Amino acid sequence: MDALAQSLKASAELYPHTLDVTADAVGLARLSQEALKAASFLDARALAPGAQLQWVAWPQIEAAVQAAGLEERCGFIFHLGHTGSTLLSRLIGAHPSVLSLREPLPLRALAQQALDVEAPESAWGPAGLESRTAAFVRLWSRTFSDEQLAVVKATSFASALAERLLTRPGRPRAVVIYSRPEPYLATVLAGANTHLDIRASAGDRLKRLHRAIGGPRWRLAELAYPEVVAMSWAAEMTALDAAARAAPGQVLWLEFDRLLLRPQAGLAAAFAHFERPASAQEIAAIVSGPEMGRYSKAPDHAYDAGLRGLVLEEARRLQAPAMARGLAWLGAAAKACPPIGSALARAGGS
Repeated sequence: MDALAQSLKASAELYPHTLDVTADAVGLARLSQEALKAASFLDARALAPGAQLQWVAWPQIEAAVQAAGLEERCGFIFHLGHTGSTLLSRLIGAHPSVLSLREPLPLRALAQQALDVEAPESAWGPAGLESRTAAFVRLWSRTFSDEQLAVVKATSFASALAERLLTRPGRPRAVVIYSRPEPYLATVLAGANTHLDIRASAGDRLKRLHRAIGGPRWRLAELAYPEVVAMSWAAEMTALDAAARAAPGQVLWLEFDRLLLRPQAGLAAAFAHFERPASAQEIAAIVSGPEMGRYSKAPDHAYDAGLRGLVLEEARRLQAPAMARGLAWLGAAAKACPPIGSALARAGGS
């Protein structure tokens, strides 16, 4: 066993920070358990100022993972974007039995490559995507103690990988945290900068949605922005609904607003689903801690169920025509396309 394999096996500290598809290499960083816990997202912000990545060619990484005998043993949090996934990840990560990994950059690269993996132009092809997915699941499964379970919070558009991940031999468990269409539209339309995220991902999401329903139906350029928001909800929710049907018993569905209103019940359900030994007293302590009252992506800002209610109420007042247009588009799409109808039914309607 070489030095890299020994280091990977010894601790979760040597973290696979970046996957460079063009160079076919992985950038490794040393991140302590405390650094991983503190990071809102495992991108450049997780690195110390001036930190340099150790770049290792993919074949060497793959060989080291095999030599170290790493196992697939982790959980996942999937979501639609803007639905409380960072909060949930922070809450369960407050318990010593969970190591929360928030939005690893390589997962984004894997999801992006999966979009056209069957195409002749694919850099990896299906076999290459499978080998890299298997290796990264094993790398993410490492923890700092045998009692811990690593739980990976995916980026929203990584829902495209949910079925592939959940049907792996290890049959990992996942929590899907979601919002019904109406509060989702209100949340997104009220956001000052959320349109940047929505528009940036719209093309890929429409491509995935068309694949899910069996062929092209809409043109992105012809969709009004509220319809793009509704389409984004449909793309992610349809992918997650399909993943849950392909992996029966492995997915727990949590509605964001219910989690905010009854956090102890929601958190207890999540711990139980991941088979984590969290007592009622420990859960109560987590819920009464600072995470529930802060905006998880920017902990300096306050955020709770009361503030969310005010934001949604104002959005419903100011964005009523836009919300109606988005919901009308989604209702028509659900009637015409069974996969979207199934996803809407899963969410409990509008």
